[in-house]
Amino acid sequence: MNPDLNRLHPYPFEKLAKLKAGITPNRELSHIALSIGEPKHAPPEFVLEELVNLLPKIANYPLTKGIPELRQSIANWLTRRFKLPAASLDIEKNILPVNGTREALFAFAQAMIHRKDDALILMPNPFYQIYEGAAILAGAQPHFYNTTAETSYLPDFEAIDDAIWRRCQVIYICTPGNPTGAVISKSQMQWLINKAEAFDFIIASDECYSEIYFDDATPPCGLLEAAAQMGNTDYKHCVVFHSLSKRSNLPGLRSGFVAGDAHIMQAFLKYRTYHGSAMSGHHQYASISAWDDEQHVIESRNIYRQKFNTVLDILSPVMNVKLPDAGFYLWPQTPIADTDFAQQLFAEQNITVLPGQYLSRTTHSTQHGNINPGENHIRMALVATLEETTDAAHRIKHFLETR
Repeated sequence: MNPDLNRLHPYPFEKLAKLKAGITPNRELSHIALSIGEPKHAPPEFVLEELVNLLPKIANYPLTKGIPELRQSIANWLTRRFKLPAASLDIEKNILPVNGTREALFAFAQAMIHRKDDALILMPNPFYQIYEGAAILAGAQPHFYNTTAETSYLPDFEAIDDAIWRRCQVIYICTPGNPTGAVISKSQMQWLINKAEAFDFIIASDECYSEIYFDDATPPCGLLEAAAQMGNTDYKHCVVFHSLSKRSNLPGLRSGFVAGDAHIMQAFLKYRTYHGSAMSGHHQYASISAWDDEQHVIESRNIYRQKFNTVLDILSPVMNVKLPDAGFYLWPQTPIADTDFAQQLFAEQNITVLPGQYLSRTTHSTQHGNINPGENHIRMALVATLEETTDAAHRIKHFLETR
């Protein structure tokens, strides 16, 4: 058995289950889960209709590379959304459909890491736990860069020593961030691209929350967009991960894609050909209809905007919480330990939130010593209905006012 399996941490929701074990919540109140980032908005009906109509495609083996029509749809969407130069994406070289980005983010490290003792994969802290597991099982060492309130929850890439960059083979970035919602700026991305050129590492940009934002005039910048605007239209060193789960409220479809540097994508396709994880044919065709339509995304974004405005009006007077740059999470600070807050809130108000320390690792800072940047924060996913999230906000306000 692979001994590195023993190095994996329990998943955050396993820790949460233990935290809640033995607690009987207030039975007079219905349970509201704000802990899991699973969209609850209605999926687009036209996508569901496509799935039903195309079920006969299940009789055929799907190609790992995906059908050309889907890759073209993805290329068209990327070009429109991020204002990429026309024809800068070759559907034969730059794009690969995947079964959701969780699987792809993990598999990417397995294919890219040259297994040697000093290999590092850099990742944000707090972070999506797949990055850490991917690094460990690829034979690399996770190296965390903290994103804290002091830096507006953004990474400080320039504070990372060149000795670390020399060992870096892959850096995961997440923009908009999970759980913080912070958006990395175009200038930060371009600085990082120059660093990748100098030290020959890959930037793996998890952009799964990029379509949930609040100002229509300033959608989050993407890594390919930043690369193209500095003349890197080959997208050298750059790979992005996108998904229909959050954008189109289709988490069960398990449909996403990876796109970028053709040399990297060629190697990843080779790995995935052996990995055997091609997307089902009817899912591929249904995905085309989702990537080709923006109206359902706009409507969903408007619902999120309404929920955030309502919840923040209720909670801002009693809690250190603010509107994130993007995404569907709130990342408020807690007046007591985040684990105590989550446990007591569940007991008294039958609301589940995720303690921030479960999404982070304790690291050493020259300024602050050992810190866990998720401590005294909670992650709240505003994925339920407006009515439920409003009810949850009022309950949390009452909980805080009666401490």
